[in-house]
Amino acid sequence: MPDDGIAVFEPIDLPIPLPGPGFPVPAASGLYVRRLAVPFARVIEEVRLDVDGRYPQMTASGVIRPVGPGVPVHWIAKLRLAAPNTWKGGIWYKNGNVLALPQTNVVIVATRNIIPANRSLRISFSGGGRPEVTRDLSFESSYFRKVEFEFDSVEGANPVTSIATCAHPNRPANMACEKLSIETVFRRAGFEVSRSGDNVMPGPAPGADAVWSDQEMHDAMQAQWSRFANRPQWAMWVFWAALHEMGAGLGGIMFDSIGPNHRQGTAIFTESFIGVPPRNDANPAAWVERMRFWTAVHEMGHGFNLAHSWQKQHPPEWGNSWIPLVNDREARSFMNYPDNVAGGQTAFFADFAFRFNDQELLFMRHAPESFVQMGNADWFEDHGFREAAVSPEPTLALEVRVNRQRPVFEFLEAAMAELKVTNIGGRPLIVDSGILATSHDLTLIIQRDGRPARQWRPFATYCLAEDPIVLAPGQSLYQAVFLGAGTNGWDLAEPGNYLVQACLSFGGEDIVSNPMRLRILPPRGYEEERLAQDVFSDGVGRVLAFDGSRVLGGAVDTLLEVSERLAGRPAAHHAEVAIGLAAGRPSKLLVERDGAPAIQVSSADMREARQRLDSALVANSGQAAETLGHIEYAYYADRYAGMLAGAGEPEAARDTLVTLGKTLTRRGVPGSITDRVTGRLASLPVAAR
Repeated sequence: MPDDGIAVFEPIDLPIPLPGPGFPVPAASGLYVRRLAVPFARVIEEVRLDVDGRYPQMTASGVIRPVGPGVPVHWIAKLRLAAPNTWKGGIWYKNGNVLALPQTNVVIVATRNIIPANRSLRISFSGGGRPEVTRDLSFESSYFRKVEFEFDSVEGANPVTSIATCAHPNRPANMACEKLSIETVFRRAGFEVSRSGDNVMPGPAPGADAVWSDQEMHDAMQAQWSRFANRPQWAMWVFWAALHEMGAGLGGIMFDSIGPNHRQGTAIFTESFIGVPPRNDANPAAWVERMRFWTAVHEMGHGFNLAHSWQKQHPPEWGNSWIPLVNDREARSFMNYPDNVAGGQTAFFADFAFRFNDQELLFMRHAPESFVQMGNADWFEDHGFREAAVSPEPTLALEVRVNRQRPVFEFLEAAMAELKVTNIGGRPLIVDSGILATSHDLTLIIQRDGRPARQWRPFATYCLAEDPIVLAPGQSLYQAVFLGAGTNGWDLAEPGNYLVQACLSFGGEDIVSNPMRLRILPPRGYEEERLAQDVFSDGVGRVLAFDGSRVLGGAVDTLLEVSERLAGRPAAHHAEVAIGLAAGRPSKLLVERDGAPAIQVSSADMREARQRLDSALVANSGQAAETLGHIEYAYYADRYAGMLAGAGEPEAARDTLVTLGKTLTRRGVPGSITDRVTGRLASLPVAAR
């Protein structure tokens, strides 16, 4: 039974009906099926009727499966009430074997009954110059689809899976005061929700690092989630921790790829900005509870393949092409950011009814299963920009480039690029400091000559707090991008010529970058061809993207072989950075201990870290800066220096930073960057002599 105490009719918000006049009748909405009349009674047809109850969309959708081998057809129709319990409408969408359903119209007659087994639906298909076809289906469920959630957390993370809707005074005047759970939110969206396997892990041992890295979160999902599988399934993992190593500005992450399957897990960081109420808030504790709850549902919404409310057509046809979607920055939906609307958070929550909007409900309830199901279609599938809304007088310029004389990469070299956005107007602009750091407003397209264009999709998407800064005329922001691999696989792997182009959405404009041509060289011999079979794998791509892993042993072994057999080559720099960074810091891993989940902390191995990172970052610093790019090289060298200083080796840390500064200076990096290196040098302790 749902946790709010309402039985089978909960998603349509009707009390349990009783016979007799004056009592409500059951809703007609729900899932109806037709089964093959043979052993095992396989379902060969489904109809989802959505005409009453909670947030009705006046829509019907269905799937007709062939009795034998073949492709099913999925259809959607918009309905109107034609008579009591009768709805008519035109079919406006078909997917799959459309020849199996040539008709264009539907008439649906529902039989209501207080006993679910006695409910039924008759559907007639007509039009399209074909004879009318009528079939009877049996009631299956008041819900349209099933889904399972697992909520795991670290002790002290304070997960929020339910809230009191009226606890905060900033709310709609007609808000129903209730205890609202995450499960109920998705039940009201049309899903039969079950919850299983919730675990609370004891925190790390005293003195251990309490923040979580991308590597640790990624490893945790594979090691701990009880339902983890490399296949599509209606199941999602949510992990609650206190803080990410990126700091309080990161509220949540959706992991966009675990193996070949996407959108299966998310992490929420409760002590980030979502745990800091505005000054002088009327009820700060309730604000924090609500924000943590909102963030969890928002990230889980991405797991159902929902885009942000303002990204339905980014740019201008960035959403799934199955439905004409409309951007809406004013939407009071879980998928909008409260600060996006006019009037900010106060205006948002004054009208927010703790729901998804109608576009999103239509998608979740009626889109083809593969579009919505966790682990199935890629997140936000079918993105791309075709006719961007480019301003004739743009205020920003976007550049995609590589930090080398020629954009040519060796075979097996992880392709790194750099994005640069510059204020080219005559006045200061207020921009988000992370405008290039997330995929929310950025599209990157990669096209190999003679092949279709593909959108670059990162392994993780981030829910970052807005950090507005003033960008003066002529001032720029930079971001490194690992273009080589993502959830599409290795987009830049095969030898050949490629075109890379980016588009940034800003202030209603689309800022399109220069088209950058680059080349991947052919392998030098059989050894590289043999290594490629293991290197161009999903696991290796993720280890490189997340700077190491303590779980993906096969991928790490591949990178160890690369570092040995291609020593001194660009590919070896990338391999040794990933291995060395993972070795040089303690790492948390979720494990089973005495039958209970626990956090195991692996100690740092500074000996291996020094061996790997000295080779990757110091011994041939010029080549390291070229293959890693200036931004990543500076980041990794600075991080390595911090490891050395923390291990009581300030002189080694100083030498690393000196090498970093000299290398960047030789390569013509602006003084604003090298000045930061000088500042870091000054902050290091002086070794005792």
